[in-house]
Amino acid sequence: MSSFSVTEPSKGQKWFAGIVVVVYALVTLMPLVWIIATGFKSPADAIAYPPKIVYEPTLEGYVNLFTTRTRMTPEALEEIGPPQTWYDRIVRRYDMVISGPSRYGERFLNSIIIGFGSTFLSIFLGTLAAYAFSRYRVPLKDDLMFFILSTRMMPPIAVAIPIFLMFRQLGLSDTHLGMILLYTAVNLSLSVWLLKGFIDEIPIEYEEAALIDGYTRFQAFYKVVLPQATTGIASTAIFCLIFSWNEYAFAVLLTSGTAQTAPPFIPTIIGVGKDWPAVAAGTTLFLVPVMVFTILLRKHLLRGITFGAVRK
Repeated sequence: MSSFSVTEPSKGQKWFAGIVVVVYALVTLMPLVWIIATGFKSPADAIAYPPKIVYEPTLEGYVNLFTTRTRMTPEALEEIGPPQTWYDRIVRRYDMVISGPSRYGERFLNSIIIGFGSTFLSIFLGTLAAYAFSRYRVPLKDDLMFFILSTRMMPPIAVAIPIFLMFRQLGLSDTHLGMILLYTAVNLSLSVWLLKGFIDEIPIEYEEAALIDGYTRFQAFYKVVLPQATTGIASTAIFCLIFSWNEYAFAVLLTSGTAQTAPPFIPTIIGVGKDWPAVAAGTTLFLVPVMVFTILLRKHLLRGITFGAVRK
């Protein structure tokens, strides 16, 4: 009788699992690949039917994304003279000249400030609150935790009008500070719940040993708890950043210029001529910061949760 393991998958199971993973990855990545490819198409190729798989790449979408253009008469174009740069040559094909930069760069910078600012605050406050709930005897702890979680159950748009009136009264409408505070408040419930679970898995004996060695409570928290909770902090930070980065409803309602982020601005690029390559280019660039942030934290995510496997 041939021996087999109840835990080790067979060769056929490994092949089947590998095929499923590859197919799932291809299906998941196809929209992303299509968006990136559309950013390098011309407007005509972007709306061609049947869709073009093979096409001549162009940077027209990126030029249209970062510039504003003005249509001119042939006589006015002759007075200006021939185009001097490669991006001038692109817009001249449509009897246009570049009149200045677009506002995409400003909106992109707003997304970075608001997204990463709210993520930092959510993690900072969430870690402190989660540590307090995990290590101290807080009166009505379970009720407070449920109340914190209940704020996540309600759709954010349900409180959009009260928040709009409150922000207008406080002068926080269309400000970076107002959006950072709002996204922090929405993400705080998620960060507290996730981080509390990670901190609960860290043996309290580590902190007790540090206190015996002369550490203060804060030093034990900073030098013992935080390094072991890095995996949980990294995972929570990614979830918080994804919400703040992609949030659309509050950004449309509460911002219009100074603090407007990229999600409500990208649809305005479509314009009358439906410039899909510019939209695809803006979407592609918008994906980069979250992708880079996730890649930088991947080593913490790949470690897995091993806090409970401690020999006593």
